Amino acid sequence: MIYRNLFNIFLITLLCFSCSKKNIEKSTIKEVNLESQMIEAYKEGLRELDAGDALFAAKKFNEAEILFPQSEYAPKSALMAAYSYYSQNYYGDAIAELIRFLRVYPNHKDLVYAEYLLGLCYYEQIVDEKKDLQSIINAKKTFESLVSKHPDTEFATDAMFKINLIDEILAAKEMYLGRYYVDRKKWIPALNRFRIVVDDYETTIYVEEAIHRLVEIYYTIGIETEAKKYANLLGYNYQSSEWYEKSFSVFNKKYKKNIIKDIEKENNSIIKKFKSLLN
Repeated sequence: MIYRNLFNIFLITLLCFSCSKKNIEKSTIKEVNLESQMIEAYKEGLRELDAGDALFAAKKFNEAEILFPQSEYAPKSALMAAYSYYSQNYYGDAIAELIRFLRVYPNHKDLVYAEYLLGLCYYEQIVDEKKDLQSIINAKKTFESLVSKHPDTEFATDAMFKINLIDEILAAKEMYLGRYYVDRKKWIPALNRFRIVVDDYETTIYVEEAIHRLVEIYYTIGIETEAKKYANLLGYNYQSSEWYEKSFSVFNKKYKKNIIKDIEKENNSIIKKFKSLLN
């Protein structure tokens, strides 16, 4: 009786081991098969991308990711799908893929490239600073995040360059609105726009004009202390600029006339000297 029980236990164990081994073999075969299908889909995506069919390429890269999501090719496929869309200016689709990539693969080694490409997708949609404000804001936010997290990369260097260009665009928008309000004699909204340029975009090419506009407006509405404050600021930092001369002439109405007289006097002197050489 004891021997029979031992035999039964041995037989059951043997059968379980045999079934387990078969299941492992089936699982391994299935995994190998999925991996080969995934690699083929990935390669087909590369071929289609090279041929110029970005949409079909993106579809194949997505297929590769879905076939074997635990493979190292999965995040590569997701990133290549995003790049495929970007290469043909399908920015909305590229942005959706990249946002998903950043969420699903937050620790991937190509994370900085994904963030950079996302910033480019926003940046390259900027057409008109008066209309495309959301693209501008998204691009700047993405690039600033990249620089903050990956400051020592080549992507951060280019991102900083693009942030400076974005600041020029944003400053141009504020100047456009400020001039619009000045033309309609809406002084307070105009002041607010020019002060944004002075406070937030002081490194742009528009800051000198913005300070001068503040001088003009404050002087026009009778707040001369503020007008002088900004005139002094302009003189201290940009004394040789045309905007400083214009601001100076706001307080000295004869200044412009005197400059014209000096120029005319100098021209007359040159003409007289030239005539004397001919005699």
